[in-house]
Parts: sequence; structure tokens; C-alpha cells
Amino acid sequence: MSHHPASTIPAFGRRDFLNRVGMGFGALAAGTILGENAPGALNPLSPKNPHFPARAKAVIHLFMNGGPSQVDTFDPKPELTKYDGKKLPIDYLKTERPTGAALKSPFSFRKHGQSGLEISELFPNVAQSADQLCVIRSMHADVPNHEPSLLLMNCGEARLIRPSVGSWVSYGLGTENQNLPGFISMCPGGYPIQESQNWQAGFLPGAYQGTYIDSKHKEIDKLIANIENKQISLGAQRRQLDLLKLLNRRHQESRSGDAQLESRLHSFELAYRMQLDATDAFDITREPKYIRNLYGEDIHGRQTLIARRLVERGVRYVQLWHGNGQPWDSHDDLEINHRRLARQSDKAIGALLIDLKQRGMLDDTLVIWGGEFGRTPVVEMPKPGSNAGKINGRDHNHWGFTMWLAGGGVKGGHVHGATDEFGFKAVDDPVHVHDLHATILHLLGFDHQQLTYRFAGRDFRLTDVHGRVVNDIIA
Repeated sequence: MSHHPASTIPAFGRRDFLNRVGMGFGALAAGTILGENAPGALNPLSPKNPHFPARAKAVIHLFMNGGPSQVDTFDPKPELTKYDGKKLPIDYLKTERPTGAALKSPFSFRKHGQSGLEISELFPNVAQSADQLCVIRSMHADVPNHEPSLLLMNCGEARLIRPSVGSWVSYGLGTENQNLPGFISMCPGGYPIQESQNWQAGFLPGAYQGTYIDSKHKEIDKLIANIENKQISLGAQRRQLDLLKLLNRRHQESRSGDAQLESRLHSFELAYRMQLDATDAFDITREPKYIRNLYGEDIHGRQTLIARRLVERGVRYVQLWHGNGQPWDSHDDLEINHRRLARQSDKAIGALLIDLKQRGMLDDTLVIWGGEFGRTPVVEMPKPGSNAGKINGRDHNHWGFTMWLAGGGVKGGHVHGATDEFGFKAVDDPVHVHDLHATILHLLGFDHQQLTYRFAGRDFRLTDVHGRVVNDIIA
């Protein structure tokens, strides 16, 4: 009888032995016993500590799709009234389309709160929380085009595939609720421009990608497709999932680093765990009637209330899109369109700020409002196929625009920076989008230069090689 020399006998470790004997059920049992600590079962969304004590632990990003006009919302410019219909006495900056004379704001501004913060008549409900707002009037971006500006604001890079802000936050902090995604993006009626790239994980593991919810729906099973399996029990699903996990992990052993496979494994697990918690979180009928009335029963009211419920349950980053079908992109009929869009969103946003404060959640929840850029203080001139010959709107403006933050460690009732006297360009304490991202991460407890992920031989970060923390807005 021949025998093999010892050097040719395959060496079996304990994991290999459990995987090979009894059709692998030994490993399945071990995985069940060890739970999340089993080999290969580390949860990428487990809670993690930031670099230093954080001021905020969650973010609600209210994204006004299309670019609201700063001079009609939170940056009053009386000089525009003086020069209305006249050429401005400044050198015109490059805009995407031909522009003409000054266009005064059709909306009045007045001071609110003890801080005397000036806010347009468009936002009477938001104005009730004026002393909670930190208004940055000196934002600026890179180009006056929607696609690259959306990606810059959401991912820190205008052209290349990069992880979104919510994905970086989930990567850095994990989530406090393992039965819900760490990052949720609600956009009613379908995707915005650039679609799911706005909440992509990029080169980060797929577990950090935003979960998209079409918030136009009211019914839970439409909000979250296939949330419940009515054919088999949760116990039977658990047994099926455990076996599927075992087979997939064995398949993965020879394919380490496969982000798509890792993402699929995580998706199976999360989908199972979401059946109970997601049903509860998205069911606003469990809220008192007076709370539902406070937010409003329309689409934006519902999704904003859901955002509060998600953050309350440990979700780290919730992005709410507004203006998807009819964006804030008012190239014409600005007065009509901005008034309509503000009416749709003002009540819910005002309710969110009041509700978070009353619950003691505003201290550690950072609320962000704004779009991808602003609009020109001068009128957009008509051209074929553009604004139908109307001379009552504004073009895109990346040179200077407004965003505001509330809660999460920022100064309330505070204005940072300024545009010129007409609202065209950021001139005092300019804040680039990279600076905003660095500041958001700082409020969440991270040094933006140290929160990195190694990919293709380089350590990448949200702010690339740019960005500075805007310390003046931090309380």
C-alpha cells in the first residue's frame, strides 16, 4: 500500500474541517453560536467611535434639488431693488446662459427671533426657528451645471466615481440600529439627475451605499418593496438565510475583496432584520394626530416626519429630496415657482426643527438645507428652447449661494460670510463645498484628513486634498 509523504497531505484548519464535514453544518452551527463574532461575519455597520467627541451623531440633509435662489430666500439684497431693470455696476461673472439687467426679489424680507435673522416671506414656518439657524451666505462651488454640482455636493467630486457623504458617515460611524440601514435617501417620484450616484458607496464596501426610498407612497409595502414574506415564518426565513450565508461565505473565500458579493451578503441580512423595525419606523400612523398635523399630510410632510423617526431609531444619515419632478431650477416664472416650492416644503421643515428641539434631539442632530448651487441676481435672457421668451427668472450661479445648518453643534441665529452687494459672488469668508464637508465631519467627530479608505494604492477621503473646518460656525 502506498502512502503520500507528509508534505502532500492538505492541512485543514478548524474552519475548513467544519466546512467540509457533514455538508458544512458544523460551520453553520458555529456561526449561529458565535453570532456577529463568527469568522467572516463582522458587521460593517457596527457602531464605531469617531476620532474625538462629537457634537452630532446623525444628519438630516434637506436637498432642494435644482438650486434655490439665495437672494429670494436667506440673503436679502436691497441694492437689487435700486438697480432693478438696470445693468449692475460690476463685472459680470461667467454664467451658463446669457443674462441681462438686475432682477429685484419679488419677496419681502424681515427680521426674526432674538437674533434678528433676515428671512424671506417664503419661509414663515422655518423663520419661527430663526434662532436655531446658522446661515452660510458665502457658499461657492466649481461650475454652473447641475450634474457636476450635484455630485460635488453629494460626493465631494464632480466627475469621478466617489463615495457620497452619507456613505462616508456610515463608514466612519456605523449605525446604532442594526435592523435599519445606516444611510437612507428619500426622493419622491423617482431618481433625481445623476440618479443613484448621489447616494453611491463608490469604492467603499456596498454596505455603506444609501438605501433609496420612493417616498411618494403611503403604504409600507410600497415604500419598501417586499418588506414582508407572507409565505413563510420568520424562523423558517432565518434557517434559509443561515444556510445561504454559509454557502455564500464559502464561495467568497476564494474571492476575497469582492465588494459586490459582500454587499449582497449584507443586503440579505439587512432585509431579514428590517421586516419588523422598518415597518415600525416608516408607519407614521403611530404618531399622534397633532404631530402629523404639525408636519402636514402631503409627501414632504410625511417623508420629513419619517426622517425624524429614522434618526430617533439610530439611522446616521437621512437625505430628503425636494423638487424632484419640478425642481427649484427657476429659469423663468421665478416668483410663481419659488412660491409654490416653498409652500410645499416650509411647513414640514419648520415642524422638523420644532419637533427635534422639543424632543431634545436637535442638540445632536445636524440639519442641513440647500441645493447644489444658487441663482443669479440678474435676469436670464431668453433663447430658443430655453425659457420660452420669458424674462422673469434666474440662471445657475455657483459663484455665491446660501445654505443653512441647524443643531448638531453649530451656532444658532448666526450668519457666516457674505456675497457682494448684489448677491453674485461670495466675497467675505467664502466657504467651498469641500469646507462644508470638512465641517460636517468635524461636527460628527472626525478629522476629515484622517477619515480615509485605501483604494487603488491611494488613501482617499471625502474632501480629496482640499477642505478646511469652518470653526466660526461651531458653537
